[in-house]
Amino acid sequence: MSILDKVRSHREEERRLMWEGTFGEYLEIVKQRPEVAQTAHSRVYNMIKSSGLTEKDGKKMYDFFGGEIFGLEEAIERLVEEYFHPAAKRLDVRKRILLLMGPVSGGKSTIVTMLKRGLERFSRTDEGAVYAIKGCPMHEDPLHLIPQHLREDFFNEYGIRIEGSLSPLNTMRLEKEYDGRIEDVEVERIFFSEDKRVGVGTFSPSDPKSQDIADLTGSIDFSTIAEYGSESDPRAYRFDGELNKANRGMMEFQEMLKCDEKFLWHLLSLTQEGNFKAGRFALISADELIVAHTNEAEYRSFISNKKNEALHSRIIVMPIPYNLRVSQEERIYQKMINESDMAHVHIAPHALRVAAIFSILTRLEDSKKQGVDNLKKMRLYDGENVEGFNQVDVDELRKEFPTEGMNGIDPRYVINRISSSIIRKEVPAINALDVLRSLKDGLDQHPSISQEDRDKYMNYIAVARREYDEIAKKEVQKAFVYSYEESAKTLMNNYLDNVEAFCNKNKLRDPLTGEELNPDEKLMRSIEEQIGISENAKKAFREEILIRISAYARKGKRFDYSSHERLREAIQKKLFADLKDVVKITTSSKTPDESQLKKVNEVIARLIDEYGYNSISANDLLRYVGSLLNR
Repeated sequence: MSILDKVRSHREEERRLMWEGTFGEYLEIVKQRPEVAQTAHSRVYNMIKSSGLTEKDGKKMYDFFGGEIFGLEEAIERLVEEYFHPAAKRLDVRKRILLLMGPVSGGKSTIVTMLKRGLERFSRTDEGAVYAIKGCPMHEDPLHLIPQHLREDFFNEYGIRIEGSLSPLNTMRLEKEYDGRIEDVEVERIFFSEDKRVGVGTFSPSDPKSQDIADLTGSIDFSTIAEYGSESDPRAYRFDGELNKANRGMMEFQEMLKCDEKFLWHLLSLTQEGNFKAGRFALISADELIVAHTNEAEYRSFISNKKNEALHSRIIVMPIPYNLRVSQEERIYQKMINESDMAHVHIAPHALRVAAIFSILTRLEDSKKQGVDNLKKMRLYDGENVEGFNQVDVDELRKEFPTEGMNGIDPRYVINRISSSIIRKEVPAINALDVLRSLKDGLDQHPSISQEDRDKYMNYIAVARREYDEIAKKEVQKAFVYSYEESAKTLMNNYLDNVEAFCNKNKLRDPLTGEELNPDEKLMRSIEEQIGISENAKKAFREEILIRISAYARKGKRFDYSSHERLREAIQKKLFADLKDVVKITTSSKTPDESQLKKVNEVIARLIDEYGYNSISANDLLRYVGSLLNR
């Protein structure tokens, strides 16, 4: 379909979804589908829940936030389970302003934007359908037409509680246009849209001296006073403030804590009682989720002000820290790059990873747990296996600093530095060293970094560089090994044959001569020494390997190259050690002979075809690893 065909299709779908009828007809819909009468908080919760839920490693991941929010599963779960879920059940938390607190570029605005866009989509589904009194500027709930004295009877018949009173405008319309006949009041289906100011609003404070409270609650239309005769006539009032227009949905209160007090007091009544004061009218009912976001410094300043004490208990603070997982941080950078004009630039493998390693290290707190440095902590948080640690240790580390992740380098800084390195090099490819160099150069220009933090961050760049050195050497050495996995399996099987003979005190038989041979101690030790297995510990290590093989056999599983993490590491290091001299000579020779040149070209081809490099980054990698091995 062409874009115009899609536009026409969308227009036709909008027409199909539209509905108009009387209040009496609307009640038939309510009887068949009670969910159309849900509250704003319930609508948000059901929207999130309807997208699905995935459980992994004991953590809940709400699919609604997938593809946009990375590494914040615990914060999102807390947000949904501790706020949206109980609020949807009409518990007292729905009478609170939701305040997302966290560092800059941590995902707060993204979460709010996703909720707003999600509500717009959800209102176009059957499950999220919203109906309102036709012609009402506040898109008022039609059930407000039911008189107060009949609401208990309505609950008994429909099982739905009605909260809120009919607005002054609709009270007058009911009398003048419908002669009090509520069953004839026209009702229509509405679709949330921030652009059209239906059910989704955003309030952004400006200069306190010039900003009018009308931006929030609406204003008198002076041009109609002569016609209607009084400022207290609701027809002479514009119900066009953000609180009016966001009714039935949600309103984002940007920079709420910087706002003038007179704007905040309107939220006290709205959150606690579900109504607010506007013009010369009785309190106006509104059903909406108020969500704000701020950083920790502003929040501390806010709560330290005694004048704000009344608002403290009306706010639920949800911490949104930085992501603390390297793999998820890479996804954040990739997402930001894909959304920019840099998507065409080749970014070599591991370039984003080293940037993520640096970023995560700046966000971690120094643990007091013995044997845990920030590098090990980083790996544990990312789900890597670290010898001597298990999931219980990871949970203890997370509990050690409940506010961990509220400080450190933000993702925007990293993307800015990656952009800078691209512009400076003016080539269609950058690598990990380019990124690290740019991160280092940018620290001097960062306005909010103290000298103490700068020195600490420079050390983290050095740590990230060392991590990359190991990654780069392994990458090249793997590429040099023809059929690497097969070579590793062959070496492992040879080792296992010798280990089995050693532990069972048997001999091996030469497959060619048939001669009986003692286990090859030199081969076994050359592998075990790669991971620091001492002479005294070799017997226990070999027996452990045999026990693992037996356990796999009992379960009907095959013991393979990836079944024992330390053995796999030892096999890799042994292969790499045997190849080191070949790699050194081939990568560092200024005038390679024909065979060396052929080998280099094969390696470059493999790096491009199998590892994701292009010709520029592959050649850069080979030269760099050659220099490392020749040091």
